[in-house]
Amino acid sequence: MRHLPSRTTRTSRHRVIGALTAGLLCAAGAAVPASAQSPVPAPAPARAADAPAGNGLALTPPMGFNNWNSTHCRAEFDEAMVKGIADIFVEKGLKEAGYEFVNLDDCWAKPQRNADGKLEADPVRFPNGIAAVADYVHSKGLKLGIYTSAGTRTCDSVGLPGALGHEYSDARQFADWGVDYLKYDNCNNQGVDAKERYTTMRDALAATGRPIVYSICEWGQNKPWEWAAGLGNLWRTTGDINDSWSSMLSIMKQNLPLAAAAGPGHWNDPDMLEVGNGGMTNTEYRTHFSMWSVMAAPLLIGSDLRTATPETYRILSNHEVIAVDQDPLGRQGVVLSSDGGRWVVAKEMQDGSRVVALFNETGSAQRISTTAAAAGLPQADAYTVRDLWEHTTRNTAGGLSATVPAHGTVMLRVATDSHWAAYPPAVGLALDGDPLVEAGRTAPLTTTVTDLGRTPAVSVSAALTGPAGWQVRAGSATTAAALPTGRALTTRWRVTAPAGTAPGTYDLTLTAQYRSPSGERVRSSVPFQAHVVVAPPAGGGYLSDLPQLTASNGYGPVEKDTSNGESAAGDGHPLTIGGEVYAKGLGVHASSAVEYYTGGACSTVTARVGVDDEKGAKGSVAFEIWSDGTEVASTGVLTNSMAAQSVSADVSGAQVVRLVVTDGGDGVDSDHADWADLRITC
Repeated sequence: MRHLPSRTTRTSRHRVIGALTAGLLCAAGAAVPASAQSPVPAPAPARAADAPAGNGLALTPPMGFNNWNSTHCRAEFDEAMVKGIADIFVEKGLKEAGYEFVNLDDCWAKPQRNADGKLEADPVRFPNGIAAVADYVHSKGLKLGIYTSAGTRTCDSVGLPGALGHEYSDARQFADWGVDYLKYDNCNNQGVDAKERYTTMRDALAATGRPIVYSICEWGQNKPWEWAAGLGNLWRTTGDINDSWSSMLSIMKQNLPLAAAAGPGHWNDPDMLEVGNGGMTNTEYRTHFSMWSVMAAPLLIGSDLRTATPETYRILSNHEVIAVDQDPLGRQGVVLSSDGGRWVVAKEMQDGSRVVALFNETGSAQRISTTAAAAGLPQADAYTVRDLWEHTTRNTAGGLSATVPAHGTVMLRVATDSHWAAYPPAVGLALDGDPLVEAGRTAPLTTTVTDLGRTPAVSVSAALTGPAGWQVRAGSATTAAALPTGRALTTRWRVTAPAGTAPGTYDLTLTAQYRSPSGERVRSSVPFQAHVVVAPPAGGGYLSDLPQLTASNGYGPVEKDTSNGESAAGDGHPLTIGGEVYAKGLGVHASSAVEYYTGGACSTVTARVGVDDEKGAKGSVAFEIWSDGTEVASTGVLTNSMAAQSVSADVSGAQVVRLVVTDGGDGVDSDHADWADLRITC
């Protein structure tokens, strides 16, 4: 049974979500050298990225398309779709941006081999066969990828023929068809040792003499980053991704610590891109694309480009971000800090510059800061800093800082540059404190505009704007004649949401305008989300009856008074832990975080917690309660075999209470977690 990144109550398929990244096609190269058949190496050294390995292919992370996430095995996965994607690659400029592989996932084959033991294409999906599709894709200057499993059957519920025991025959057939990439999955593997299975196919591909990029998809179960560099060009480091913030975040966190294993020809693969599939916001999709690029991950598009939005194309075709992923030095970014969900990840580039990703995991805008020195650059009077999403260049004295929207990422490329003075100074825009506003009441906010540059910012002004009908008034100066390096314009504001404004999130925007010493006009803005909140009732009550400030969940929505159920809202079951049923509470799935506004008026949170019985023997989670950014209670790891545990936390004076469930350190498979009998005292 395949282990999944989310709970596995569905039985229609071992793999709930597409594993496209697990198979990536690569740049063409020479025939596979004999060295590809060398014994499995020892774990990669810390500088493994310095040298290519294996077959000499995929010297930069493969880029392309895989159909799985957008079609699964539905009927729309067919020859017309594949050819259409190849056409779009050319017409929309994706080929020019670096995308070259058009990959077929599961369900391309007939359910049985023919009388000669050969694989055959499904005649309904691919009436002209795979070779004809390969010819078409090649005619566009692109490459074709294909899928099978290192088992007796593939991962689809029908169970199409796998390659176990047929490795040399199938590899020869793929080569004869003109295949350029193989994604090799892990289902129905009969318990055969993973290294043995993946080594056999490595040797079979080498024996064909055709350069075929080899993608190992064994879900990270046997730590392939320690042994697969001599076998494949990429290896999955995690279970399958799904089109949700929590899934993407969990996979990112699992992949980030493995930077030492990645390098030219051998890449960590955190699974395919979900950009454009509709389960995340555009801000979250930009983070997804940014973090995969800074991790030097394969970039395999997982959305149906025939129906993609202009914003999806803008994200996928950002040449400056793609250049980070495709940098020939082949370094994967490393984590410099992650305190409080404020991540700083730095990647060394071949030209000596550093790319710094400032990533905000939290549900509210955060100021995230580091320095050029911390990112690894040498001491200099000043640096240039390029914003890869805004496409602007500034100078900085060394400080790197941005206020990053909730779930957003700012990508900066920083370099020592003797021409730094030709660019305007960088400024940092920040909002101090959380913008929590009760309707009809005035909330104080403070903003700062700080000169980060080596040169002064001149004629500086700040403006804060809100939704129509809101009152935003300045209580102190909004202008400054000049800001030298490190100096800030601080402005106090009074913000009032009209009486009757419904609880929820509303946009505020801080805008700074200034001039460089040479007179160049500069405008910089940063969005915030103000939360219109409702004070909790006197005495408190069940938290499931109160409005949530923010909520994120590993799979499906947070459920009120039922278990997490499946992916749809309202499909949960009675909250049940250790045979005891509870009428009230929250049903979540790791990783999860739910926030409530308490306005400093509450004192205690209590609950009975555990893994819901619906998961049988599976699932392990940990529960945490946070008070204004400070953890005030935790349970440690709880499993399904344990009875409900009592948890209580002192939240006196807190403006916001946050309920967190983590995966217990072993991935999120089957992690249905219940906050049962969840109460707050106010």
